[in-house]
Amino acid sequence: MKEGTYIYEFFTENVFKVIKVERLIYEGKTKYQTAKFIYNGLLGKALFLDNKIQSAQVDEFIFHESLVHPALLSHPAPENVLIMGGGEGATLREVLKHSQVKKAVMVDIDRELVELCKKFLPEWSSGAFSDKKTRFFSMDARHFIEKTRDKYHVIISDLTEPIDEGPSVFLFTREFFAMIFEKLEEDGIFVIQAGSADTFYHEFFSSCVKTLESIFPLVKPYWTFIFSFGMPWGFVLASKKYDPLKIDEREVRQRLNERRVKKLRFYHPGIHRSYFSLPLYLLKGLKKGRILTDEKPFIWRL
Repeated sequence: MKEGTYIYEFFTENVFKVIKVERLIYEGKTKYQTAKFIYNGLLGKALFLDNKIQSAQVDEFIFHESLVHPALLSHPAPENVLIMGGGEGATLREVLKHSQVKKAVMVDIDRELVELCKKFLPEWSSGAFSDKKTRFFSMDARHFIEKTRDKYHVIISDLTEPIDEGPSVFLFTREFFAMIFEKLEEDGIFVIQAGSADTFYHEFFSSCVKTLESIFPLVKPYWTFIFSFGMPWGFVLASKKYDPLKIDEREVRQRLNERRVKKLRFYHPGIHRSYFSLPLYLLKGLKKGRILTDEKPFIWRL
């Protein structure tokens, strides 16, 4: 790929985006996926995996703050946190903003990608990989969950979506979510990024909700708009005990202050509850989701 050329990112057979490569930072292939690091005048630095945008400088903070803080602030004492995926290190960065966190474990199957992100996107991790609270393991998330004896207050799934022959197909199934449930403390919280929440493609989001509802007593889907993705994006919080809607702005503000959480650019006490207000099309769409299983997982075929 040459500078001045374009990346074509297909959404459906009828719609695709064109992103100009003003500067090619790096292009290569890891054991698991192709990786392109580019610079674009609107997006800033951006990471593409298998020609799908994963993260852009212009708004990565919106995605990562939205994934991390609703869950961590819903838990009164999140000392041990596990992150699955999140190779850029930005999810880890946001977790470590909470002074109450004593241990942050990150598991990502693609060590090569993590090293590339450290080199070409150091702003994303902002030193998080060298923090004394961080433990990093390069292995499959399901294998890690099967083997670990530790339990966590919060587990965060920042995994790539399940594409055909991709490494994440069996990381969004009832069987895997049941394993996650067992690795959480008695008051633990699990949160996942759950893909598109637009009017056309929200089946995966809806199915993640229904699958988690078959395991957890309390499941709350939420969303926000991600500019670089060009669409609203879904997340799902699944909890053994704590309801994110039971804490008000005052409590959120108090917890942010007590934990000395700083340098936020999107999340704030007033937005916490609003995340969970879904439009009618998504509320109706939730009824159409199916329980995902190892036998019948969800696979994107776009």
